[in-house]
Amino acid sequence: MNLDDTIVAIATPAGRGGIGVVRLSGPESKIIAARMLRLAGGRGLEPGRAHFGELLEIDSGERIDEVVATYFAAPHSYTTDDVVEISCHGSPVVLRRVLEMAMAEGARLAEPGEFTQRAFLNGRLDLTQAEAVRDLIDAQTLYQAKVAARQLKGSLSHALAPVKDKLVALIARMEAGIDFAEDDVAVMPAEQTLAAIGLVSATLRALESSFAFGKVVHEGLTLAIVGRPNVGKSSLFNRLVERERAIVTAMPGTTRDLVSETVALGGIPVRMVDTAGIREALKQEELKQEDAKQEDARRTLDEAEIIGIRRSMEALADADLVLVVLDATELDIGELDSTAGVSQVDRELLADVAERAAIVVLNKADLRAQNQGREREGAALRPSPAFAPASATLPSVRTSALTGEGIPQLREEILRVVRGSAAEESGALLTNLRQQSQVHAALAALDAAAESVRNAVPAEMVLLDLYNALRALDELTGATTADDVLNLIFSTFCIGK
Repeated sequence: MNLDDTIVAIATPAGRGGIGVVRLSGPESKIIAARMLRLAGGRGLEPGRAHFGELLEIDSGERIDEVVATYFAAPHSYTTDDVVEISCHGSPVVLRRVLEMAMAEGARLAEPGEFTQRAFLNGRLDLTQAEAVRDLIDAQTLYQAKVAARQLKGSLSHALAPVKDKLVALIARMEAGIDFAEDDVAVMPAEQTLAAIGLVSATLRALESSFAFGKVVHEGLTLAIVGRPNVGKSSLFNRLVERERAIVTAMPGTTRDLVSETVALGGIPVRMVDTAGIREALKQEELKQEDAKQEDARRTLDEAEIIGIRRSMEALADADLVLVVLDATELDIGELDSTAGVSQVDRELLADVAERAAIVVLNKADLRAQNQGREREGAALRPSPAFAPASATLPSVRTSALTGEGIPQLREEILRVVRGSAAEESGALLTNLRQQSQVHAALAALDAAAESVRNAVPAEMVLLDLYNALRALDELTGATTADDVLNLIFSTFCIGK
């Protein structure tokens, strides 16, 4: 890639629209644009101003369109080069003609993402901000857009900058003690070195813990609703997506295939999947095998339902979060938080999700309240603190898909489980695997450095690990040169006096 080229591209989405924008960037941008424009009042392009004018054929001067042209002079532009943006009417024919004329005058068609790549290479953006540009464009919800906007403003970079400064200071101190021992600059004692490493590591570990939630914000999640037939899964699904998406009847086994819908829950794209009811005889892997014991059960089900149940188990395995729906009216009288009265199929489902992100939904709580009397009605719809199968404690919520009671609490519980121990929403988040892997690599190098200090390894070897940690952080914040370390040494320790 030649950064001295002038590049051109259509900056608005393909198709017809009210406005289409062609962007030029590079040293010849202003000259090329001026040849195809006639601005009002005969004025030339001025930096930071929008100019009304006409788009002309360069050869004949024939008028093509009325346009607004904006000129951003270097370095005060997106790419830090001269940039001209020509806003035409959004006709593909007109936009294509602007491209053709610009290329005929010496511009090159930009490669995908090249404008942002130039902004990164020219120091206008760091890599996390460049990724945020893509995330902002791809955002499906307002919350995703706000998170991307914070990243574009530099929230992650700002969170990492103090960490990197502390690490560079530690490296500088140790380098000084090695290289300038004759100037009475001592190498840091082991206790101080371990404390400094621990301070940097603690901040990075807190940042790394944000990845689980950041990944969900960036990519969304899949939520599977599973349970036995006729426990209200489809009714609950319709309540959560806020429309009659799945067919609901009183007959068990109405849902034969997966039904999915994507909704925004707390600003997070959630793909909700309604599944076929799982029957006891067809719960296990023997769906794929024939034997005499299950032959009678197969006669009661048609082939479509068998396939639907198999797909339900696949959806359960693939989901990021699972709602296990139980029929509250079938549980024994007493606290709904116990497993008394839970069927064998329900127990097996609960065991399957015991070590995963899951919520138990005690549905039809309105019917249970009616059965237990009016004095229990208010209590029956409160969120339960936990539901305890044999191997784990799962959060649970009591709902009525029929009346809608408990649904707001269920949405809140879903968001609570998804967020987990993530940082505050206004804080920095790691939103992709590249960012997480670099922070993880930095932590691994710091752990190795700490271990070396404990084992009284020479300071020169400890520095190798510290530099490895610094290189990992450079992938996020931009390169740290040897001059940075050297400048800090001289400015802090009065060396060479």
